[in-house]
Amino acid sequence: MTSLGEAAPDRTVFAVSGADREAFLRGLVTNDLGKLRDGLVYAALLTPQGKYLADFFLVPGKDAILIDAKADQADALIRRLSMYRLRAAVTIAATDLRVSRGLGPAPDGAMTDPRHPALGWRSYGAEPGAAPGIDWDAIRVAHCIPESGIELIPDETYILEAGFDRLNGVDFRKGCYVGQEVTARMKHKTELRKGFLSVAIDGSAPVGTEILSDGKPAGQVFTQSEGRAIAWLRFDRIGDNMTAGDAHLHALGPEGS
Repeated sequence: MTSLGEAAPDRTVFAVSGADREAFLRGLVTNDLGKLRDGLVYAALLTPQGKYLADFFLVPGKDAILIDAKADQADALIRRLSMYRLRAAVTIAATDLRVSRGLGPAPDGAMTDPRHPALGWRSYGAEPGAAPGIDWDAIRVAHCIPESGIELIPDETYILEAGFDRLNGVDFRKGCYVGQEVTARMKHKTELRKGFLSVAIDGSAPVGTEILSDGKPAGQVFTQSEGRAIAWLRFDRIGDNMTAGDAHLHALGPEGS
């Protein structure tokens, strides 16, 4: 199989360096930094109330931990990390690295996207040639993988409702991090009543359109592709008569099953 890769211009990379970099990040992010020895680590930074602020990839580096973040979230993420730095021996700085991603055999130096095998690989450095039309939204929709700025909303989304445990974005044994208490309580002491699911959709609706089930508010519809969509739903209101605007919906499950 030929490797297909393309630049990801909506991403930026900054570096966290210094003697305390691992301890500093360990106390903030949702995943275990020990996994960096195996490649990329997908993680998030939360509010103290357990709500999503940003998601990103932690990238193993020689003298730093790199953070691959959505470009429009990077400045706010750096400010938030700097707020927690206090007296830690840590430096946070921009880099000129470019993010590429692709499908098929990974080129030298590339690493597997840890969220799902269908998302292929990511690399950091020179840009590859443009791939002929990789439809990343179709891949995300097929596997119910939320995207920052679309399904993942800062100060609103709870990561377990967004499937971060299924997407390898949270570790429940790593110890404390910001928002950990709320996240752990949702995991171990409550049953989720709402979250993202794949739905079949007949028609289309603008992102964020309210879903009605037998006339009652049941959620919202988000990214759509090839007759499917990612929807945020109240599980107790999933039914056979769900609509979003003029579109009709049928729940499939967290990964289109």
